[in-house]
Amino acid sequence: MQMYLKKISITNFKNISEAQINFSPKINCITGINGSGKTNLLDAVYYLSMTKSFFSGMDQYTIKYDCDMTALHAEYLREDGTEETISLSLDQNGEKHIKRNSKSYTRLSDHIGLIPIVMVSPADTSLINESGEERRKFLNAILSQLDREYLRRLQNYNQLLNQRNRLLKGINVPDELLSAFSEQLSYHASYIYRSRKEFCNKLLPLVTYYYGMLSGGREEIGIEYKSDLGESSLINLLEQNREKDKALKYTTAGIQRDDLIFLMNGYPIRKCGSQGQQKSFLISLKLAQFSIMKDIHTIPPILLLDDVFDKLDILRVEYLLRLVSSDFFGQIFISDSNKVRISNILETINGDSTSMEIENGEIL
Repeated sequence: MQMYLKKISITNFKNISEAQINFSPKINCITGINGSGKTNLLDAVYYLSMTKSFFSGMDQYTIKYDCDMTALHAEYLREDGTEETISLSLDQNGEKHIKRNSKSYTRLSDHIGLIPIVMVSPADTSLINESGEERRKFLNAILSQLDREYLRRLQNYNQLLNQRNRLLKGINVPDELLSAFSEQLSYHASYIYRSRKEFCNKLLPLVTYYYGMLSGGREEIGIEYKSDLGESSLINLLEQNREKDKALKYTTAGIQRDDLIFLMNGYPIRKCGSQGQQKSFLISLKLAQFSIMKDIHTIPPILLLDDVFDKLDILRVEYLLRLVSSDFFGQIFISDSNKVRISNILETINGDSTSMEIENGEIL
């Protein structure tokens, strides 16, 4: 059963002062020059699902310059006719409130996973070019939507890790207290490790499939999940590294060091992949994420495609369009600075679609 975004109201979100927009349940195309607000509109849709921006770690940056607060309101419709309304507000003090059907959440994390969503963006290049932190964020954003217990365990682990690191910065750290932290951290880490490993095992064959379809199967793709817990339990690792941790004054082992290694023909894709190959890989990665999320949620996530056609040749663009316009996918948002290309897209896609243009944060 599909659930789609029927209508959104936006107030002071990034460069969008005020907007009320109705959407198609299938294809929604947004055009405009760079900096016009296309990506901000997609980010507002993402924010309503994940309670945070896809791009910025600081909530305050989503509030329009010189404004005190931002507000988002959305109406979602299921195929059976039932509706969900989600309202979100955020002020400059960091006070964030989310309501589902006019009822406030006790915890913001309870909202994650209600409206599954996948964003494909030029910013995804950070998954290849930046540190392991970006790839851990990628894993956490997916698994938090799939498994509420994973999100709870991750939050508890991070809180305990911060407490242990603060303790290590002190003088004469009691061993018995470190042992207590080791036991609690290991309890949560083992669940997180198993969840990440299971997800990565599902991910690789799907990425390989989509990459083969996009590229013609000319390169062999690999994904390796690296974790300290692949060697031993965390409680053993923490005990082994206790003196080292005391000397360095921080925790040197754990799932906070996990990483994904992306390979092409056995070599890191960061070093050997062209821009087109890297983009094809990243799109394949996100389509694989979509497939896993759809399988678990039993509804297709909302798919946001932000400027995905740049650096793709015409054959890859055509395949991607045929793919996303199939019945396998649900509601899709496509942003592009090329109006002619968007017009051609709408001509080739059968079914319900709508298009709009944005300029200086205003929907024309």
